[in-house]
Amino acid sequence: MVDILHRVGVESATVDDIYAALTTIDGLAGWWASNTTGDTDIGGVIQFRFTAGGFDMKVTDLRPGQRVRWEVVDGPEEWIGTDVVWDLKQQDDYAIILFQHRGWKEPGEFMHHCSTKWAIYLMSLKQLVETGTGAPDPRDIQISDWH
Repeated sequence: MVDILHRVGVESATVDDIYAALTTIDGLAGWWASNTTGDTDIGGVIQFRFTAGGFDMKVTDLRPGQRVRWEVVDGPEEWIGTDVVWDLKQQDDYAIILFQHRGWKEPGEFMHHCSTKWAIYLMSLKQLVETGTGAPDPRDIQISDWH
């Protein structure tokens, strides 16, 4: 198994600011997919719909200001059964995000694409919390013919 890993610091923010952007429909729609619906409580399923497709994530762990974890229950075959984990910590004036998309079966070309897109969306999350405006799909940066 292989994982996608990223670390991002959000300046002049708290872990509570990040947690809210990860656990509310408005927050998620503000940085990842404008078309986001569903239940953000533990056991709930969040539906993210993008220009190029979509994912359904089951919320499996919520620790306010510390951790958010989802299991991918629908979407591209390579994603189903993987976990998306957001560990949060405060470090002076920065809220630090330790991001993991865990459990990929192999590091194929689609994983390479997704790693880059996760980085772009993490920057959108950073932008949302720092400025109030993110760049969710469909306003995100297109990186290839896959979007």
